[in-house]
Amino acid sequence: MSETSARLLNLLSLLQTPREWPGSELAGRLRVTTRTIRRDIERLRELGYPVHATMGAEGGYRLAAGTAMPPLLLDDEEAVAIAVGLRSAAGHTIEGIEEASVRALAKLEQVLPARLRRRVGTLGTATVPMPAGNGPTVDPEHLTVLAAAIANHERLRFAYRAGAGARSKRLVEPHRLVAAGRRWYLVAYDNDREDWRIFRVDRLSEPFPTGVRTPPRELPAADAGAYVRERMQGMAPTHRAVATVRAPAAEVSARLGGPAAGEITALDEGSCRWRSAPESLEWLAVRLAMLGREFTVHEPPELAAHLREMAGRMSRATGPAEEEVAETTS
Repeated sequence: MSETSARLLNLLSLLQTPREWPGSELAGRLRVTTRTIRRDIERLRELGYPVHATMGAEGGYRLAAGTAMPPLLLDDEEAVAIAVGLRSAAGHTIEGIEEASVRALAKLEQVLPARLRRRVGTLGTATVPMPAGNGPTVDPEHLTVLAAAIANHERLRFAYRAGAGARSKRLVEPHRLVAAGRRWYLVAYDNDREDWRIFRVDRLSEPFPTGVRTPPRELPAADAGAYVRERMQGMAPTHRAVATVRAPAAEVSARLGGPAAGEITALDEGSCRWRSAPESLEWLAVRLAMLGREFTVHEPPELAAHLREMAGRMSRATGPAEEEVAETTS
């Protein structure tokens, strides 16, 4: 591949991020002059990519939707199939590909013609997915709106429902989306409260970009993932579980979600030892119960006690056994 062709592909990759790119920033990223950037933009336009330019201090270049799909080597059916697949992956928080799905979906939907966007929306409306059962789902459209606002450094308004049920309107500067466990979190600076906040995306509704751009703020942590982890650990105690599960290691690993769930060691063909990642007692108990297999908890003792309490509640919820009912009625 020639140097010019490689540079055009890199330029196109940058432009597919939903934001305005000043010519000077593109030139700095690609280590060329602004004059070279202008020539490359014209080459992309000749190839059919709808690159728009705006003037002014906040202006720059951006890739917009055209009247037809630009030559991405995808036909209409392939583009719709990819968009629907990405929406499904993003909305169901499939472990390991969530962030990539959102980024790819934001890029693809930016350049989809209106007729294809309607087809994707129609398919999404007509399709009822099977719930994963491991946590709340989120609206993929909300994720793409949030991702675009983050890329554009754009203030965002939305309605929010707290865990206790209180509802509020928020104005924030979104920083990053974080997929943790089976949930999505938005890390953002809350303008009204003048402090950093973490919002669960499944409790968020009516996200609306304001069009106001702001300089990026420095997060008080090494990265957004570390910030969410530290805040969550500070709010609730966590424990590491050690349990023997009567099931093959491969099956348990698949059900628990892979390496992120902790260390799984095969004991023999039909059993394994699970050493979990730090989690709350409630979540550890649910994960073990959802395996649908016999298991023995070795530690911590708090988890064993929690499981006994949970088993008692479930037993009482089903009512007295048939033998007990017969004895009381005889």
